[in-house]
Amino acid sequence: MGRASCGSPRPRLGMDFLTLFLIYLCFVLATTALLCLCSGRKESFLTRSVSRASQVLSLVIPSQLQRVTHRALHRLFHTRSCLFVVLHVALQAAVFGEYTWEVFVYCRELQFHLLPLLLPYLLLAGNLGCFMLCSRANPGTVTKSNAASLVGVYAYDGVLFQRGLVCPTCSVEKPARSKHCSVCRTCVHRFDHHCVWVNNCIGASNAGVFLLYLLSLTATAAALAAVTAALLIQVLLLSNIMHGSYLDAQGQEHPVEIAFLVQHLFLTFPRIVFMLGFVILLTLVLGGYCSFSLYLALTNQTTNEWCKSQKFGGSSHLPSQPHGRPLVYKNIYSKGIWRNLKEIFNPPTVLERKKKT
Repeated sequence: MGRASCGSPRPRLGMDFLTLFLIYLCFVLATTALLCLCSGRKESFLTRSVSRASQVLSLVIPSQLQRVTHRALHRLFHTRSCLFVVLHVALQAAVFGEYTWEVFVYCRELQFHLLPLLLPYLLLAGNLGCFMLCSRANPGTVTKSNAASLVGVYAYDGVLFQRGLVCPTCSVEKPARSKHCSVCRTCVHRFDHHCVWVNNCIGASNAGVFLLYLLSLTATAAALAAVTAALLIQVLLLSNIMHGSYLDAQGQEHPVEIAFLVQHLFLTFPRIVFMLGFVILLTLVLGGYCSFSLYLALTNQTTNEWCKSQKFGGSSHLPSQPHGRPLVYKNIYSKGIWRNLKEIFNPPTVLERKKKT
């Protein structure tokens, strides 16, 4: 009754699956962490490695194929493209299709409460709303007609942003905290970054919606992972397999271990287990990025400013400063946690000058 009929080497298969999945998870997390650490360096180890690898591959790859690849990569990452938006929607459709087709049905059969099962759909609706607003909104384009007024919104710190600089492409004076986006081919006020997933820049006008988009996307993935994990745990509890045992290839009896349980679930519900692994990984990656974005919001920084401050942190002088005067970077835009958050969702239109005492 309590013995699992498993004389074949299934435990070995379960161990192989669990090991490969953990290696894959660690590899993706390590790669993501490496990208985050190297993003603020001008000449990072990752950049040098990719450059050297490209030089080696250029010796064996035909020149015509190199040109086609270069044009494809340039079009993908340096021009506005809907490819990542389509991929974004396709992944969400695939995950929620599997959730609706199997997880939701099984949970209803096991008499789960309806509200937790509907929570991912509610979060998805909010996430799609934020996605549409973020992708279609004007991020804060700097034009010749509004450049003069935007110059008065933020003060120049003299370190990251210098007064009097003119964008050579747009031919307008660059307001403090602005940057020219080579993908959108325009200057953006309070530029954060260009997001390929929403196919738009993140700037002063849509930074708050983008933060809500990230939070809702992370919450959606976490809710899917929680419901799916609860389903699989309930299945294991009802089957009473955790208190059983199995026979290995040599005929020896062993108590059921985690590897055997993973194998059992993977062979019984392969699509559900694969989806669970994907949404867990997505929750971890998005959770890390959300934490970083919240830190930037609470300290009134942008991704562009944070990366620039890391670069200047490794330098001793600005080119425009005389030698002997140390470079001191200070975030002059932070006004406290609550005022910083208010500014994200309600960006200022005029420069707030300090009251003279």
